[in-house]
Amino acid sequence: MEYRKSFIKKIHDSHKQCPGCPSPRKVQEFFEGVLGVLFPEYAIKILHDTQEIEDKLTYYQIQLQEILGKNNRLIDVDSEMVSEAFFDRLSGVYDAIHEDIHAMFDGDPAAKSTTEVIRSYPGFYAIAAYRIAHLLHEQGVSLIPRMITEFAHSKTGIDIHPGAEIGRYFCIDHGTGVVIGETTRIGDHVKIYQGVTLGALSVNKEDADIQRHPTIEDHVVIYAGATILGGKTVVGAGSVIGGNVWLTKSIPAKSKIYYQTKMYDASAETTDMYVFKNDA
Repeated sequence: MEYRKSFIKKIHDSHKQCPGCPSPRKVQEFFEGVLGVLFPEYAIKILHDTQEIEDKLTYYQIQLQEILGKNNRLIDVDSEMVSEAFFDRLSGVYDAIHEDIHAMFDGDPAAKSTTEVIRSYPGFYAIAAYRIAHLLHEQGVSLIPRMITEFAHSKTGIDIHPGAEIGRYFCIDHGTGVVIGETTRIGDHVKIYQGVTLGALSVNKEDADIQRHPTIEDHVVIYAGATILGGKTVVGAGSVIGGNVWLTKSIPAKSKIYYQTKMYDASAETTDMYVFKNDA
């Protein structure tokens, strides 16, 4: 009986220490509600006139203000000001997501329409979640952006940190197992496939405030299973990274690097090879 009382006290103490924690359900409702306003394919109810749209945006602006206002550790400034700034800049996010949709449609021969991309592609959902979360991250909001991208992670298998910097016309094809770290920088017109990791070489806490993840310049294609690590690693513009490549050093623009396996007898000395070409 004493053990049970002690256990209940521990739970009670944890609840006392977190009186204003934003509910994950509320945060998910906010994100998917905003997504439904921006894209009717995700809406519970189609909005038939401009006043309905205005009312919905106002509703979610107030909801965001309430979520942020419940815990002053989430932001350093006034929640009303942050909420207003977020919705003032939301049109730019809307345009950016539409560019991503066209990148996915143009980059996948199997896509029959942009509607198909919106309704069924995990890359769309994950990138949309990232762009909305990144906008909050830029406003100095903590925790909430991570919660939003983790909703997308659990649904799609695509893990994008809201602190990453991702350019225009970003395409993730298939997507399962993709990891994009906090300080990753990605340029415009980049396409990546399933199983790609853009990660860090070091996991030391003292390195948290430096760039730990790679820079991917414009017009780069990264094929399935490739791993690119390190804050000093730069993949030059127009490069192609083949499947299963492990890369920890920079490569110049217009490079092609791929992993080549060879069938060989167990008693032979032949080993696997990496092939590097540069068309610059």
